[in-house]
Amino acid sequence: MPGWFRLRGWRQAMQVIGTSACLGSLLSIGAGAAAAHVSTDSRPAPALAAQARSAVLMDASTGTVLFAKNEHERLPIASVTKIATLLLVFEALERGQVHMNDSVRTSDYAASMGGSQIFLEPGEKMSLSEMIKGIAVASANDAAVAVAEHIAGSESQFVRMMNDKARALGLQDTHFSNPNGLPIANHYSSAYDLAVLSRDLLRHEGVTAYTGLYSDHLRKQSEKPFWLVNTNKLIRFYSGMDGLKTGFTSEAKYCLAASARRNHLRMIAVVLGEPTSKVRNAEVTQMMDYAFSHYDAKLLYAKGQTVMQVPVLRGQSQAVAVTTRQTAYLLQNKVDQTTVGHAVTEVRPLVAPVARGQLAGSVRILQGGKVLAQYPLYTVSAVDRVSLTEMLGRSLRQMFLQGAGR
Repeated sequence: MPGWFRLRGWRQAMQVIGTSACLGSLLSIGAGAAAAHVSTDSRPAPALAAQARSAVLMDASTGTVLFAKNEHERLPIASVTKIATLLLVFEALERGQVHMNDSVRTSDYAASMGGSQIFLEPGEKMSLSEMIKGIAVASANDAAVAVAEHIAGSESQFVRMMNDKARALGLQDTHFSNPNGLPIANHYSSAYDLAVLSRDLLRHEGVTAYTGLYSDHLRKQSEKPFWLVNTNKLIRFYSGMDGLKTGFTSEAKYCLAASARRNHLRMIAVVLGEPTSKVRNAEVTQMMDYAFSHYDAKLLYAKGQTVMQVPVLRGQSQAVAVTTRQTAYLLQNKVDQTTVGHAVTEVRPLVAPVARGQLAGSVRILQGGKVLAQYPLYTVSAVDRVSLTEMLGRSLRQMFLQGAGR
């Protein structure tokens, strides 16, 4: 059975692979470059974000845009920039380049940042975890530069990494010139691009442990602990809100990339150029209320649940179970119960020996030929290669059964 199997339903899966698992419709939640392929719900757009210069409301699971206003306009974004900074930090953590208990030293340059800060002194050392807390909760410009230097060696190299990431995600309306969003030339993004960046950041499960904090302290063991209060007040006052980043400069006005989760449904709302923080918070609240009242998440597979059995050639076992490593959902409209897009699984027979955790295919959700989301499928157990004697025995048994059936 060479090549890839493309499966759209459980009957076809059972005929081709012989698995007892019911496939139904399959889903994957996008990551990496796939996150840039985003669909738009075809229903009439609601009247939202009236005073925002630009806005987007997006389902985090599938990337479906539920509302958009001037979503591709290039605008200053102030400290919402730090979403990209945090994304690079968590990617560095994921690949083991840095660790939460790393001691991050503050350079003279990092300590010189103005605006929102945690008042780092030149030469002061703080753990990476504490620096992240300063960035996520207090929007600390000094911590953002210190962390950038720790990861990349210099701010300029880190900014190059930020722009490389924007290109990798397919962002067309984004360019960074610093890691903190302080006013500088050639530094901009769009509501759409920020929603895509937010969606990619939320792939990292540990992020909301920081962005969802309303208050905490730094330098807890010192004589003068530093009290942090989240610049996003909706963390405290909106049910399910757990991020992500506010921003304000006189040029950018009031901005927010927000994330909220209720049950299994997570939404991202981005507003740029709001006249006041009160209006910003009110309009994001309205956007989230609309999303949670009109949509739900339809569970397809829980994290770690077996998706199907994949054939194994020359293996002691003739099939192995595969699973996704994240919970999979489809976006569902509460009014008519329709779902956005359709899901397809692609797998190929494996050849023993097979390792536990080996890539075996993928599950994708598609709409209009575009990949909205994608999850790889991994084997849940190892399969050793069958001996030559056993292979001969299998062949003889197969020949006997074929002969008996004539």
